[in-house]
Amino acid sequence: MTPFRRILATTDLSAPARHAAERAALVSRETAARLDLLHVANLAPLERLRQLMGSSPAELEARVLDAARSRLIDLAGLIHDRFGVVANPRVAAGALLAELARETDPLATDLLVCGAKGESVIRHFVLGTTALRLLSSTRCPVLVVKQPPHEPYRRLLVPVDFSASSLRAVRHARRIAPRADIVLLHAFDVPFEGKLRYASVDDEVIHHYRIVAREEALQKLQALRDQAGLPVVGTRLLVLHGDPTYRIIEQEQECDCDLVVMGKHGEGMLEELFLGSVTKHVLAESQGDVLVSV
Repeated sequence: MTPFRRILATTDLSAPARHAAERAALVSRETAARLDLLHVANLAPLERLRQLMGSSPAELEARVLDAARSRLIDLAGLIHDRFGVVANPRVAAGALLAELARETDPLATDLLVCGAKGESVIRHFVLGTTALRLLSSTRCPVLVVKQPPHEPYRRLLVPVDFSASSLRAVRHARRIAPRADIVLLHAFDVPFEGKLRYASVDDEVIHHYRIVAREEALQKLQALRDQAGLPVVGTRLLVLHGDPTYRIIEQEQECDCDLVVMGKHGEGMLEELFLGSVTKHVLAESQGDVLVSV
């Protein structure tokens, strides 16, 4: 399995974004990947301020970028002192997504890390389509950090639907936390159960179909575990009946998982994944961090 080589953490220099940078440092330390810190300064709102201050555009932009660079260097220093990781700070001017499009490919980024609040990537994921096109082109997994990091990830929840993206999600889970336990979760419904009930089929018959569906799903989970090279010890297989959106949030708490790893579900378009899907629900409702495997 190819390890992460380079991690890019974006930050707006707020407290939530600092948590994301710190988590990126922990992952960098665990995986021996290079860490780059990127702050993108949007200078468009400065025009009115420039008029009030009587400064030239170049002078005001230089002040803003210098101040941001100084804060980013301080953040890199804090990361080094706390985690022993050398972070490479970079400040750019422009729109966040446009700069990321320029940064991720030249930097050969294996993982993009951002906070869940503020001027972050996740806001664009949920509300816009520009980031969806960016993800389609970069194919870079995105780690959305919600909690202050205190230790490496201990237990990962990986919901799977047995599509091609499921194996990719499991492998990304192992790459981001090589020593963590993994819970593979499949939530299922009995095919045509609603129509069976409408046709007054006995509950006993429906229950039998559930047992058969569960056994088939468990066999598929075992095959997925083996295909991904996960150890039997440290890997839990969990098959539950019910709605995936509810089961994922439920099991995040029940299994005490500190990271949910979501893959691209089924064979639908990436836009469908983010606009009104299971992944969007998990991004909004989960308590812990979320890794979106694309």
